Formats: sequence, structure tokens, C-alpha cells
Amino acid sequence: MVGEHERNGLRWTADAYDVGFTLALSEGLSPHELLRGIRAEEHCIVPLTRFAAYELLTRDADDHISDLDFLDWEDEAEVARLTDGGFLPDPPDTIVRAGSVAGWAYALEEFQCRTGTHLAALSQRGRAFSIHRNAKGFSRIGYALHGELVTSFEPGLPHLTNGVPAEAPLGFVPNGDEPGDVAFLRFLEVELDLWIPWEETEAELPAAAFTDERTVR
Repeated sequence: MVGEHERNGLRWTADAYDVGFTLALSEGLSPHELLRGIRAEEHCIVPLTRFAAYELLTRDADDHISDLDFLDWEDEAEVARLTDGGFLPDPPDTIVRAGSVAGWAYALEEFQCRTGTHLAALSQRGRAFSIHRNAKGFSRIGYALHGELVTSFEPGLPHLTNGVPAEAPLGFVPNGDEPGDVAFLRFLEVELDLWIPWEETEAELPAAAFTDERTVR
């Protein structure tokens, strides 16, 4: 397993999050700094596994919290912490979980793309990237540098680019042999010499919940 991930250092996210995902990378930030950069408040950040975050996102608002497999619903302190953080009682619109690797903070998000909308803020100390695939299989990639969005594009569809063409600042040209988001993840593996351990992303990471473009309190 580890060897496979070393060979597919970032690309595995496209398989593991097959319905829709966003992977963001922010140079020089800590996980908590990344979350604050997308407007999370420190007291709202809660450690969650991927399984727990998925359960919270996909539950029905009418379901009792006892239906959550990861949670001891009689643990009043934990329920209060999740409620204060905006994870309960209603499902948030999105949950962003963040970790760190080799001088970068990374964030993973099921389905949505909050990090992509705050990419400039995530590039205050250097480069920031977001790779998003929606449920229909369309992808969008963003790149920001030192607080400015440089380009946002859909691989293979240059007429939908915002900012400069991707090949200008990055030297990335999709080859058409694989999905554009996978090709860009492969490109970043080489350019940044990064790989994110899959096992780490499944375990508890600092997480923030968002609804209607704000942190729920």
C-alpha cells in the first residue's frame, strides 16, 4: 500500500474521492493556518476522521445523532463541541480537513470546492493550488502566488480559463491520455516532489464546517 502511494503520491485522491473532491496545497502554512485562510475560526476547528466527516455531511437533518456511528451521542462534551463548530445539528454544506507534508499544508474536501474560492488567501507565503472534480466528472484547477490568483482553468478547455494560460506560469499542458485533474496531480508530484500518505488522510485531521459561505458557530 505505501509503495503504491509513493508511486501515486497525489493521484490516489482522484480514485479515493471518486464522487467529487477538492485537494488544495498551500506553501508554508500550517493546517490551522490553512483553515483560518478559508475563514474558519479557531474555536470551531475539530479533529475528524474522513469517515466521521462523511457521516456528518451525508446525514439527513431529521436523523437523530444516535445514528452517527463514530459518535457516542451520550458524550455531552463531544456533542457540544461538534454543535459549537457547526457540524451539528444540521449537516453543513461542506467540511474541510487539513494536514501537512514537507513544508506544505493540504486540505481535502468531499464534493465541494471552498478552498478553491479562497486560493489567493492561501498563497500569502508562496504558491497555492486547488484541484477540483465535481460529481459530473468535470475538473477545475487553480493556481495562486503571493496573494494573487494567477490562473483558473479546466484542462483541455482553454476558452474557459480565467487569468493567464496554464502553460505560461506552470508549464503544464494536458496530454489527453488521462483525465485532466489526474494529469495535473501527476505534474505536481514531479514539480513539487510531494506525496501525501493516504493513511494519514483517513485518520483524524483538523476540520472545519461551513454553511452558506461562512463558518457556522
